[in-house]
Amino acid sequence: MSNARAIVLYLHVHQPYRIRHYTAFDAGNKHDYFAAPDGSPQSNADIVHKVAQKSYLPTNERLMRMIQDNPEFKLSLSITGTVLEQLEQYAPEVLKSFQDLVATGKVEIVGETYHHSLAFFYDRNEFEIQVQMHREIIQRLFGQTPTAFRNTELSYNNDLAFWADQAGYKAILSEGWDPVLAWRSPNFLYRPKNTENIRLLTKNYKLSDDIAFRFSNQDWKEYPMTVTKFMSWTKDSWDQPLLNLFMDYETFGEHQWADSGIFDFLEELPKQWLATPEHTFMTVSEASEAFEPSDEIDCPQTITWADNERDLSAWIGNSMQQGAIHSLYGLHSQILGTNDLVLIEDWRKLQTSDHFYYMCTKWFNDGDVHAYFSPYKTPYEAYISFINSYHDLKFRLHEKGIEV
Repeated sequence: MSNARAIVLYLHVHQPYRIRHYTAFDAGNKHDYFAAPDGSPQSNADIVHKVAQKSYLPTNERLMRMIQDNPEFKLSLSITGTVLEQLEQYAPEVLKSFQDLVATGKVEIVGETYHHSLAFFYDRNEFEIQVQMHREIIQRLFGQTPTAFRNTELSYNNDLAFWADQAGYKAILSEGWDPVLAWRSPNFLYRPKNTENIRLLTKNYKLSDDIAFRFSNQDWKEYPMTVTKFMSWTKDSWDQPLLNLFMDYETFGEHQWADSGIFDFLEELPKQWLATPEHTFMTVSEASEAFEPSDEIDCPQTITWADNERDLSAWIGNSMQQGAIHSLYGLHSQILGTNDLVLIEDWRKLQTSDHFYYMCTKWFNDGDVHAYFSPYKTPYEAYISFINSYHDLKFRLHEKGIEV
């Protein structure tokens, strides 16, 4: 067992294929759900280029320098199949910058679903196919085979942990949500209930969200946040082995803009943390092996890292979302039975959880967050474009003589 105290920095990279303004008149005539014209605000290529320039490229440049300047610095990341496809197609130089990072040997890639879907909760066979698809693209592009797992939106419950344990993963990630942890701290390693070998790392959401959500908020009582101030907040848990900082990659440069000082904060973090001799950085899998679990965590309900509720309500909280997702997964056997790879892939792209997130109608504490991430003016526009795409899937099945 290690006597070190380690930051586990985990960053998640994802961009969906956003559905264009797809109308009832398009259904049955055009099958290009995701192909907005170049120059359109909804063009997936334009969005990837914008996020790459604001976030991915400058973040990767800083991370490479941090690795070179701090031999003990390491991090873990997950990167969805949908964003990897788009980087290969639209921004190969960005993909190369991720490959260069991984080639240092200091970056672990965490496994997940290829299409950033909620398939685990609706179609276990489809879920396992997407996990395998993700494993294969990570092996092809990065030469790694994931040994740790995270489900879409950090969704987690006992069943998922049992599945990941049976699948041979060393570690799994979840939100360190107070109602689940109770009196426990997120700064320890845990054993999920009903598992044998896998270990659970829980996000320290208070410190993670200080960076991801509050960093540039001038109304925040702790503004401006410096690394020195952040380090002082970690001293209360000096006897706890882990500090799990989990957040979106796009935190750096996209959600928190460069002029907020977020990149300088990121680069200064390992310098100050490593100034204390017993401090280090670990990847998710390294942390799962370096420490013994301090307790067992029982989580029969599903938790996520989203919104104040930390549940699936951001994706399935209203009747539009529920109807859309049930309808889509209801096509499983018919879609796969066609052996039409283009049709199957369109169906899978429509499973990406973002489409259901855009339909969310929670406009109170979390509404501004939902509006920021959505390419649509209203949740109803998101639903209309999605459901018209769904009806076109049914039309394509009908053309093949398959009734739904």
